[in-house]
Amino acid sequence: MGPRGAPLLVVVLVLGLHALAEGEKPSPCRCSRMTPSNRKNCGFPGITSDQCFNLGCCFDSSVAGVPWCFHPLPNQASEQCVMEVSAREDCGYPGISPEDCASRHCCFSNLIFEVPWCFFPQSVDDCHY
Repeated sequence: MGPRGAPLLVVVLVLGLHALAEGEKPSPCRCSRMTPSNRKNCGFPGITSDQCFNLGCCFDSSVAGVPWCFHPLPNQASEQCVMEVSAREDCGYPGISPEDCASRHCCFSNLIFEVPWCFFPQSVDDCHY
């Protein structure tokens, strides 16, 4: 790489480090659909909501005795498909393909065994911070 490419490399590295240092606030469904008893701590005592969101985590101080800053539910292709595994309602049959599931207008995720992989979506109207 010549001397002309070095400044571009520096800019790319700085932008990449900034993206790693400052997390993105999770979507409301990834936070509000998490059962409080299933929350996994993502912060430290006294963390503010802004600090928590900057870590890419959820913040909810309305429930005592559980972490207020916690890891969000996994991201899905559609917000309607973000939910705890226990909330999945079967929309298919064992071995259904992603295409057949989509043709039923349902969500598909085969990352966890022994739960429905094809499941009904949920309304996003109930999602909030």
